[in-house]
Formats: sequence, structure tokens, C-alpha cells
Amino acid sequence: MMQENKEPRPPGMTTGQKLLRFAAIGVAVLGLGAAFGYTGGWLGPQRLTADRIANTFEPGGKRHPGFRRNHAKGICVTGHFASSGQAQALSSAPLFAPDTTTPLVGRLALPGPNPYAPDSSVPIRSFALRFTMPDGQQWRTGMNSMPVFPVSTPQSFYEQQLAGAPDPKTGKPDPAKLKAFFAAHPETATFLAWVKTARPSASFATEAYYGLNAFVFINDKGVRQNVRWRVVPIDAPVAADATPEHDQNYLDKDLMTRLSAGPLRWRLMVTVADSGDPSNDATKQWPDSRRQVEAGTIVIEKSQTQDHGPCRDINFDPTVLPQGMAISDDPLLPARSAVYATSVDRRTREGLSSPALSSSTHSSEHAQ
Repeated sequence: MMQENKEPRPPGMTTGQKLLRFAAIGVAVLGLGAAFGYTGGWLGPQRLTADRIANTFEPGGKRHPGFRRNHAKGICVTGHFASSGQAQALSSAPLFAPDTTTPLVGRLALPGPNPYAPDSSVPIRSFALRFTMPDGQQWRTGMNSMPVFPVSTPQSFYEQQLAGAPDPKTGKPDPAKLKAFFAAHPETATFLAWVKTARPSASFATEAYYGLNAFVFINDKGVRQNVRWRVVPIDAPVAADATPEHDQNYLDKDLMTRLSAGPLRWRLMVTVADSGDPSNDATKQWPDSRRQVEAGTIVIEKSQTQDHGPCRDINFDPTVLPQGMAISDDPLLPARSAVYATSVDRRTREGLSSPALSSSTHSSEHAQ
């Protein structure tokens, strides 16, 4: 899968900052989701449950009641998807029909379980969307601003979480444990190469976001095709200034400022697999030469804080799909679904409808 051209990044970090950020990757890349619980058959007698994975987002029993277990810090957005009609040959999903406009609710967020984390603490941003079609069908997806996932199985992810858990004595991950984990998992090499040059962006709007997992599109003739998708910003939005280290919430402020000037747009690009392209391994990119289909345009018009916004109670379960779409054989997908459900259950019991505090300092709604 091709890497998008992006705006220039802020200046590099010091060696100490790099080490801390690298150690934090064990939490940040959960980004795809709080992933992985009991999925069809490969979990043996000592099975890896959704609860065990969810617990890794509460190191030492520390939690933030009412907030998501991962991607806890975020902001709601609303808008619509305008279909180009070009994806209709691949999928019979209603939102891909020509001249179709589908309303959406989304969430831009920071990976990790801390709703008060500084925006510069990790180099990954996330974008979750829920499309609702006239007949009630929905498509939900969660994407991240990285081109590959570090591991390919739930067990490997769980081991990575344990390796990156904060040491009770220092409050920070043990670099030696992380180094040993990555050495034992050569499949992480592509992700590590990416993260060495990644910098925290100063804006949600300048990022491309990748679905990472493979899915199956099914057209009206029943033809099945493995695909991946990503969203790419249109018109190369002007990059914000370098991340202001003194401001903990600059991403939300930048988003609101941009939306006050007009909608933000991303192209929804579908990559079509060739025979032999892996559908069950999110650590492997597909070649840049693969067929690309521009399915339409995602238009974001409004933002609202998550404590009272329309995204607050949505479970962005990536296995919620309309007709014409299905999950692939990627083991991370059903596992993500299981742990997302566990997270929702915990939030509900804690008082999902009223988080203790907003993770943003702004509460007003900004519209076009």
C-alpha cells in the first residue's frame, strides 16, 4: 500500500524523547483497536480473552471511568460521504451507488488509554467513521495514520502489550523488554522502519489514514475481491506550525479553526488485491502497483467535544458492515470486535453517558 505524500513534519526529537516515544508505541499502536479476544479456534486452553486484552489498557488497575479503553482522547465530527460511483463495480453496498450521499458520524483521536495525554505524546492519529444508509445498514471503520500494523496475530499483540507495560517503580516501559519483544518478532520490521521517522503531526487534517486490515468487497454478481482502504486529504491542507509543546490540546483547536473556514475533505481510496497478496497479515503492505479506485469523498463539516457529541456512545466495531462488504480472514478483525464490546460494557457500567471530564478544553460546536 502506497505511502501518501504529507506536509513537512515538525523538527526531530531528542534521543531521550525518541526512547520514551518508542517505548510508548506498545500502547499507541493499539490504535487499530483495543484488539483481540476470543476468536474462532486458535486460542488454546489458556485462551486469550477480551477481558485480558482490555486489562492491558488499565496498567496497574488505573482507569479513566466512562472513557474508551483505547483512543480515549478524541473529538466528534459529522458530515457526509459523496460517492463517485467508481466502487460500485466492486461492491453492492448502497453508499457506493453513483450520485449517492450518505451521512456519517466520525471521531478523530489520539491512541492510548489516557484522555488527558499531550497531543505530542505519540506520532499516530486515528480516524473512525460510521456511515448510515437510508435502509438502516451501517458501515463502521477505524483507521490510523500509519501504513502497517506491527504484528499480525492477537497473541503477538498481547505479548507486545505486556512488553510495553509501565514498570511500577518507574512508571515507564522497560526498554529492554520492548527490545527483546521486537527482536523475537521480525514481522515488526516494517512498522519500526516507519516509526523511526514518524513525527506527531500538528493537525488531524493533514494526515492520511489507513484501514490496515483487508476486507472483502462483493458486487451484485457475487464476485468477491479482497481490498484495503485509506483516506487521503484533498487539496493538501496547509500544515500547521510545529507542534506547540506548551499546549496539550492543539489538535482539537486546529481542527476547530480549520472547520470555521469551511469543510475538510478526504478521498476514500480502495486498493484492490492481486492473487497472492496476503489478506490475513496487517504487517505486510501490498505493492504500490495495485489497482486504486477512488470511491468518493468524505466531507467533514462540524466538530463537537466527545462528552456530549454524537460519537460518544458509538462502538466503532470494524466488523459492522453493510451488504456488499465482509470481513477477510485477518484474525485481528473478530478479535477487535470482541474487545471493543468489552470496552463498551465497562464504559456503560461506569457511566458511559457522563465521563468525569471532557478531554478537551473546548465545548462549543464549530460548523461550516
